[in-house]
Amino acid sequence: MAARLKPAGCCTPKAIKPMSRRNLEKVVSVAKALSDPNRVEMMRMLAGQEGPLCACDIIEHFDLSQPTVSHHLKILKEAGLLRGSRNGLWAFYEVEPEGIGALEGLTGLLDKRAAT
Repeated sequence: MAARLKPAGCCTPKAIKPMSRRNLEKVVSVAKALSDPNRVEMMRMLAGQEGPLCACDIIEHFDLSQPTVSHHLKILKEAGLLRGSRNGLWAFYEVEPEGIGALEGLTGLLDKRAAT
């Protein structure tokens, strides 16, 4: 196979700091969790609240079945973006403060400070 020649004026990319395996897995988990428009809307809804929100109120906001909403909330929770609590039969959800850090890590991928 013949070697390719770089076009004239092509530059060498700057080296970037490697991301730890743990951080890389966290960013991938967050990106996967946010790959569904309904989950993005659920995150937006919960981020706009002063405190926990009952799952019944979340269900009312979406044109989805209760099991589907519960599935989406579970994925967001497993990604570390939400935390949940129970009060009797009722489940309450709120944004996990560390989840905000994970979102910042995701947006930090484009941060120019990542270059060395």
